[in-house]
Amino acid sequence: MTPGGAITLGAVNMEAAEPRALAAFWARLLGGAVTGDSPDHAFVAARHPDGFAMFFQKRAGLRPERQGQHVDLTVPWGSRLEEVGRAVGLGATHQWDVLDEVPWVRWSTLRDPEGNLFCIAEHPPGR
Repeated sequence: MTPGGAITLGAVNMEAAEPRALAAFWARLLGGAVTGDSPDHAFVAARHPDGFAMFFQKRAGLRPERQGQHVDLTVPWGSRLEEVGRAVGLGATHQWDVLDEVPWVRWSTLRDPEGNLFCIAEHPPGR
């Protein structure tokens, strides 16, 4: 086995003011259900073997001013606008679109209900 060949994304962990509410948004967006009965933790399992789970825990302090990482979601070519509209309908806020920075991807940047950035991207066929 080559070094790193067995590494996959298991889960994205996020702090939240309201972990169960934020988990519910992500469960509706990605498909899945919120599990756990603690008000301070919530879990959304991966929908399929190649997917990823999300874990939400109560934020101990103030939300940081700058977000160092964000989630990039990929959708089939031609479906980005529909998925952005669906995300907005679930409570996300559209921020901006990047359509011509590079030829291999177009994306829209959004904020989830607690203000965390995420992107919905589409890659042209053959890329």
